[in-house]
Amino acid sequence: MDAIRKGWFSEISDLWPGQCFSLKVKEVLFQGKSKYQDVLIVQTTNHGKALILDGIIQCTEFDEFSYQEMISFLPLCVHKNPEKVLIVGGGDGGVAREVQKHPLVKEFVQVEIDEMVIEQSKIHLPFMAKGFDSAKLTLEVCDGFEYMKNHQNEFDVIITDSSDPVGPAVNLFTESYFKLLKTALKPHGIICSQAGTVWSDLEQVRETIKNCKKHFPTVSYAVSSVPTYPNGQIGYLVASLDKEVDLTKPTTKFLDKEVDEYQLRYYNAQIHEASFVLPNSFKKSLWN
Repeated sequence: MDAIRKGWFSEISDLWPGQCFSLKVKEVLFQGKSKYQDVLIVQTTNHGKALILDGIIQCTEFDEFSYQEMISFLPLCVHKNPEKVLIVGGGDGGVAREVQKHPLVKEFVQVEIDEMVIEQSKIHLPFMAKGFDSAKLTLEVCDGFEYMKNHQNEFDVIITDSSDPVGPAVNLFTESYFKLLKTALKPHGIICSQAGTVWSDLEQVRETIKNCKKHFPTVSYAVSSVPTYPNGQIGYLVASLDKEVDLTKPTTKFLDKEVDEYQLRYYNAQIHEASFVLPNSFKKSLWN
């Protein structure tokens, strides 16, 4: 099996040259090729189950909650009334699991192009795929671009849970995609997209921000710690059609009892504000 050598999976990609991250594999749970990408799910010795697409780690049971909670609650907790939400991607169900927790969300739609990812996540990754069981959810297996072309001025929040800019996800970082997001939003709408890491993807992050700013007046970039992602960190592009909104200040602040009720393991109001604070060199590189 090419992906596993001597009991180890190693994430080797031109996206982060000169380095790789490896997971010791206990068992291969699924390996297949969909219409769009290679799909691999493994049981690791130290990080629980892991989903790997086209040779790139998407999530591990050990630390997935950081990413899922942050990409969901950063936009949801800034919007004053996020009643209707769209998730683009997110075939493992993790973002759906988090979105349905927000008390103001009445309904949400998820569009995922790869049915194999959904099916295998339900079988092997139930701790995330349980998000698909929400009564608030309408799940569509289709192309996100095509879906949004037919659903304009409809959503309060749109969350793009994409893989890195290769394969089927490459178009989700382009100017045309952000233009489409804008048309699918209601006034004062907010988006949040997976946006790579400044440690190894600085130029890609800069380009993505540039593309977004052509269509959104308020744009910012936040980070969270995810040990099994490249350089141990991932970024989130957060943007609003509202010129006056402060994306760093949540309007929804969960009480301690709600944190326990919703099983929040990473996100809180303090983390929200701190996630937008960047090191000096990166701040200058991104915004100057």
